[in-house]
Amino acid sequence: MTLESLLLSRDAEVMRVLRPTLEKLSIEVEICQEAKKATEILIAEKFDAVIVDCDDLRGGLEVLQGLRNTPSNKNSVAFAVLNGKKTTTQEAFAMGVNFVLQKPITPLNASRCFNAALNFMVRERRRYHRQPVKMLVRVVAGEKEIKATSTDISEGGIALLLHQALPKNATPRLQFTLPDTTHSIDIETEVAWADLKGRVGLRFRNVDASSQEVLEKWLNEKTPKQASAPKEQAGSGSVVQ
Repeated sequence: MTLESLLLSRDAEVMRVLRPTLEKLSIEVEICQEAKKATEILIAEKFDAVIVDCDDLRGGLEVLQGLRNTPSNKNSVAFAVLNGKKTTTQEAFAMGVNFVLQKPITPLNASRCFNAALNFMVRERRRYHRQPVKMLVRVVAGEKEIKATSTDISEGGIALLLHQALPKNATPRLQFTLPDTTHSIDIETEVAWADLKGRVGLRFRNVDASSQEVLEKWLNEKTPKQASAPKEQAGSGSVVQ
């Protein structure tokens, strides 16, 4: 699994240090040097990591402030690059940043930071990764029972091809058994989207611990692996100087 990152910076030294560090971890890097363009990219594309040079790029701070409001990247792992003169680490964390890098950035510090963040990035990728799977699903909506076939599944939801239309304002309950498992999953859902061809996307709700464990294990086995990061992980925020 190749992870993807967006680096917003015009600082040649930042780019020189961060690009090879990220590439060594199999993290692709898209570099953007304009805040307005970065905002457009973040609206249109999904990234596992977003790295923003807040203090030395005009508009960078505004990009960071708006990151958690972008539907595609509200849960991406966010990194703030600070120069020690403008934005404080506390202000960066208050904006939802996960990690802070202080200039001047060295290869060693960059490596420590992104290794610490790697498992968070992989976890987020697996959360939204949709694994193709074809299996029979029993859909119960009120007093109505509908047969369906799945097309893909993630930790957060499932896409189905229905044999009948769902009742209006339905909150379906699903029953299915993942391929190569024996645990029957019974789960509440809500409709996320639907089209005119009988396809529907359902978001999981109130997943019990045993079903969540089975689903995560199954998806983990099906998802291509990323190199593991060291065991020690940062908490809600981490500073690298």
